[in-house]
Formats: sequence, structure tokens, C-alpha cells
Amino acid sequence: MSTAEEHLGLDLKARMRALGAAARQAAGVLAQTQPAAKTAALLRIAEELRSAQERILAANATDMAAARARALSGAMLDRLELTPARVAAMADGVAAIAALEDPIGQVLARWERPNGLVIERVRVPLGVIGIIYESRPNVTADAGALCLRSGNAVILRGGSESVHSSAAIGECMSLALEASGLPRAAIALVPTQDRQAVGILLADMSEYLDVIVPRGGKGLIARVQQDARVPVMGHLEGICHTYVHASADVDMARAIVVNAKMRRTGICGATETVLIDRACAQTHLPGIVGDLIAAGCEVHGDADTRALVAECRVANDQDWGREFLDAIVAVRVVDGIDAALQHIRDYGSGHTEAIIAEDEKAVSRFFGELDSAILMHNASTQFADGGEFGMGAEIGISTGRIHARGPVGANELTSYKYLVRGTGQIRPG
Repeated sequence: MSTAEEHLGLDLKARMRALGAAARQAAGVLAQTQPAAKTAALLRIAEELRSAQERILAANATDMAAARARALSGAMLDRLELTPARVAAMADGVAAIAALEDPIGQVLARWERPNGLVIERVRVPLGVIGIIYESRPNVTADAGALCLRSGNAVILRGGSESVHSSAAIGECMSLALEASGLPRAAIALVPTQDRQAVGILLADMSEYLDVIVPRGGKGLIARVQQDARVPVMGHLEGICHTYVHASADVDMARAIVVNAKMRRTGICGATETVLIDRACAQTHLPGIVGDLIAAGCEVHGDADTRALVAECRVANDQDWGREFLDAIVAVRVVDGIDAALQHIRDYGSGHTEAIIAEDEKAVSRFFGELDSAILMHNASTQFADGGEFGMGAEIGISTGRIHARGPVGANELTSYKYLVRGTGQIRPG
């Protein structure tokens, strides 16, 4: 490395650490900010987003043109694109977060000991959260709003493909914070697309960051989980399954499967594998697969599937456990619920699984014997979303077993502390 390159690296590290120090200071302010003040700031952010719609869309058009020139996939373009409806939904999401009950200070439990000590477990912010994400500029607004609601400062690092869109959204949030009397550093964007910034965020800012949340492709999340020096909340892949049990209503199964796969193929809650019980394959599979093909989906089927629908492509071993993030799905015929459960255990990523069934015993087994973060009955896996769970929005879906699981909303961005009140008690020797 040349002397000039070393200087640039040192300068970037200094800038990143200054960003971290400012975020840490802002976190201290937010921890003491009253719920009404945070609510007012969130409503200002929503209004700024609505007022700035044309500017945001113009910035997004710049990003979209660059993405098309780079020949990004259709799924990536769909994630990146903003429309008037999506900007309005983004603002509505922030307003919905403003309407949530403020989690900070909530008493989670209270009890009294025999010696008279009164103990309370109370919600507190995590502190400073680093969020690294790709493609979706709406994450900028969702993440900033959720962190503000939960009293956390946040450092956001969006992907290069959404740099102009995220900057326009970030400026709306900064203006709203300033107008509300809160520090702009409470919601900060990394001011460079230099890839070294991610390495610094992961490895050299542990005194400023309390947790990292990655949201993006497998490569990004794997790197974050490998290199981070602070705890990580996230999921590696969204390999979601929909199992059509022998007792499934055929019309319901057809509607749910098409929606679960095709509503938006590039989201982590999209179904990637459909399992169909052999006991209903003759009656259910042709309609389900036919509907998928008619909707523009490429179906990779096992031998039993192809015997019933000849238009299917041959499924290979790599198709089971593959996150397509596109209009492609793998379909397999399974010998009952035992085989379905085993397939999901073998190939799933612990994200979201659905069963379509009228048999309550089958549903009970599905819910009881699988350990994915989200399990659904007679519903599309596309509901694996914080907004659909009533959380206003989400930062991502966590498949970890420590701290948060499933959609990460405002409550999941908190920890707790204990408050112990006495009347002069001393511990006997």
C-alpha cells in the first residue's frame, strides 16, 4: 500500500470513528428523550418524506438507471425501485411506528422478595446500532424510524446501488430531527461508498457500536457474521417452505402458494420450495403447479411432480435449500408429514415455513416439531414481515436464538435493566 493510500485509509478510519462518537453521544440524548418528543420527530419524518416525494423519486431514477446499466437482476431492480405508492407507504410506515407504544421504560416484570426488596425489570435501549443493507432504500426510513422509536442511535450503510435514494431519504430524517430539537447524529448515514468503511464499521468501532444488523444477500450477511466484533442480529438466507398437507383445501392451497411465491419474489419471506403430500398430489398438484406456471414462474420439479405436470424443469440436488429470490420455485412430492418435516429440517434456514391443512393434529405437529423463527398455518409466507405483524416496520428477520427472533421491530431493539428498591436492607453474612 502506498503512502497516499495509507493516508486515505487513516482519514476514513478517523471519519468513521467520529461518526461513531457522535452516534454514542446522540444515544445518550435519546435514552433520556420523552416518548412524546420521539413521536413528534417521527411524525415530522413522515411529513418530510411525503413533501420530498419528487426529490426522492428523482434520486431513485438515477440509481435505477445505473442499476440497469450494470445489468442487475429483475429481483434486485424490484428491491431498488421506488414509486409514488412505495414512497407513500414508506411515510405511512414511519407514521405507524410513531403510533406504537414507546417501549422504553416499560416494566416487563415486578416482584417482591421475602426481605422486602422490590425488583423491576425495565426496558432500555440497546444504544448504538449499525445497520448494513443492500438495494432497498426503504430500509433507510424503516431502520431510522424503528431505532428512534426504541431510543437508539443508528449508523446506516446502504448499498452502492441505492446511494442517491438513501441519501435523499436520510436528508429528510436529518431535517426532521433538527426541527424536533434532537441530534442529527441520532440517524446517520455512512458518508462514503468506500468498501473499507464496512470493514471499519465491523472491526474497529466496538467502543461505539452495540449491535450490527445486516440486511441483504448471503455474501453480505456471511461477511458481517464473520468479521463483526460486536453482536450480530440477522439471518443468512430466507429458504422458506410451504407444505400442502393431505387435508388442505385445494382452492386455498392454490391461492396461498401462488401468493407465497409470486407476490414479490425478491423478498426473504418468499416461498422457495413447495412440498405437496403424496396423498393429495393427484388432486392438488396439477392446479398448484399450473397456476405457478401461468403466473410466470419457472417450476423445478422432482420426478413425481414432472409425472403430473410435464412442463416442469428437472429439479437437481442444488434446488433443495436454494434461495432463488426470483420467479423460480422447487416442488417436491413428499410421503406425509414426517417426510415434509424432515425435508424442512434438512434444507431450511430457520426463517419461515407454512402448512396448508385442515387437520389440526398435523398443524400441531408442524408447529411443535419445527424450530424456524416463524411458522404459519393457512397463510402465505409473504406475511413474514414486521409491518404485517403490527410492528409498523422491521429492520429484518432474525433467525438467531439469542435476544430477538422473527421480525425485528422496536421492542426487539431493546434490552432491559433491573431496578431494585429497598428500605435499608443489608445482606446477612
